[in-house]
Amino acid sequence: MKRGKNYIESAKLIDRSVLYDPAEAFDLVIKASKAKFDETVELHVKLGVDSRHADQQVRGAIVLPHGTGKSRKVLVFCKEERQQEALDAGADYVGGMDMVERIQKENFFDYDVVVATPDMMGIVGRLGKVLGPKGLMPSPKAGTVTPNIAQAVKDAKAGKIEYRLDKTNIIHCPIGKVSFGPEKLLDNYTTLMTAIIKAKPAAAKGQYIRSCVTASTMGPGVRVNAMKQL
Repeated sequence: MKRGKNYIESAKLIDRSVLYDPAEAFDLVIKASKAKFDETVELHVKLGVDSRHADQQVRGAIVLPHGTGKSRKVLVFCKEERQQEALDAGADYVGGMDMVERIQKENFFDYDVVVATPDMMGIVGRLGKVLGPKGLMPSPKAGTVTPNIAQAVKDAKAGKIEYRLDKTNIIHCPIGKVSFGPEKLLDNYTTLMTAIIKAKPAAAKGQYIRSCVTASTMGPGVRVNAMKQL
């Protein structure tokens, strides 16, 4: 793969054979960020589990202490008598069957998080084939199927993220922006990694955390000593 001049210069700052302590890793990610925009900092954690087995799934949701740095639009499915409650909590879009039809007929996807009350899942379930592949389908595990819609909306706006395995047994999550600085990134990292470790399935055998890499949107990866400071 041909790399740009900035990437090549940034890569010189990082020794790929070294496992960096988390604080040092985030300092390097920031120094290696050369883009003209505020890059997102991501964490990629490979686990020693097999996502093909139901008893080895790793999934959950947490509110990062400093958020993600991204403004998130929230869609809420609820009965008409609770729609004002959702709007007052900060929801961007609220509806019921009307919103289901809008998504089906107009391909409406101008939102980042979908919240639903349990009594609406009967109709929201019809959207599984379109919301599921986009990672937008509400679920109890992620805290997005709940009777407490006000809290769910506030959590989503505050920087709640969902972590889950992909097909290659890796969790990919944003943990902030380069502008956060190393201390806030470290706080968010610690919160996420603690949650992932607590979510270790009983069926998981051997080494649980296989590797951990952090990188900015356009920058090179930095290997992290994931068990340090946890």
